[in-house]
Amino acid sequence: MWDYSETVQEHFFNPRNAGAVENANATGDVGSLSCGDALRLTLKIDKKNEVIIRAGFQTFGCGSAIASSSALTEIIKGMTIDNALKVSNQDIADYLDGLPPEKMHCSVMGREALHAAIANYRGEVWQDDHEEGALVCKCFAIDEVLIEETIRENALKTVEDVSNFTKAGGGCSSCHEGIENILARVMAENGEKFDPNAVAGEIVKPTSGLTNIQRMKRIDALIDEIRPNLQRDHGDVELLEVDGKNIYVKMTGACSGCHMATTTLGGIQQHLAEGLGEFIQVLPAEALVQRTSSGAQ
Repeated sequence: MWDYSETVQEHFFNPRNAGAVENANATGDVGSLSCGDALRLTLKIDKKNEVIIRAGFQTFGCGSAIASSSALTEIIKGMTIDNALKVSNQDIADYLDGLPPEKMHCSVMGREALHAAIANYRGEVWQDDHEEGALVCKCFAIDEVLIEETIRENALKTVEDVSNFTKAGGGCSSCHEGIENILARVMAENGEKFDPNAVAGEIVKPTSGLTNIQRMKRIDALIDEIRPNLQRDHGDVELLEVDGKNIYVKMTGACSGCHMATTTLGGIQQHLAEGLGEFIQVLPAEALVQRTSSGAQ
């Protein structure tokens, strides 16, 4: 499982400022239920001096999303909105004594919600709409601008880093090449060269500590947890092969050829990553066939 700090656990079990602020004059909505994370931040801002008097949150997400939202509301209370805009996702993570690398996207979501709420207070339209051709990750609706900003602000070096901080590339993996191109371009600004073989993150990631057999059994058990949801819609999933971080599955029944198959794979990947406590990729049967064909040539 993830290596959560005591502060993260405290804010998860006893979240501060949960719920909507009464008579709020600023609201920020980010994320979506289909992506697995959604956050609404409401603020009561004193119009005379533009100080945030109260802050509240409502979130649909994991423990890190709840803890990050709780921490954010504590950080910004008493700040002017100009100072609040300077709060970074790293400030949120530091307040919590750190987040697992795979959960840094929760702090990024909090920062976005804050910017959206302040834009709402000022009567502005928060620019979260994707420009034509700028959508990079279709699974989680992450655009090029967000990826670029997050790489710059957090000195990210790998596709895995980007997935940890934004969720981009954490679904079907078809956007990995696009993310690599963005990494290469942004890193070049500082005279750095993108290395596709670099190890993700400077933070030591927790490991599952499982043997290969135990890991396989754990993956089977996690898929069994998902199966009833798929079967209710007359679909199913079959584990085909585990090759390191790549987990190949076959969608069957109504899930086979479904237009939501990519989203379903993303949901399966998130559930397995949570349960294993490691970065993995869930790939469709077609990818296994391609890999086998390439190896045979």
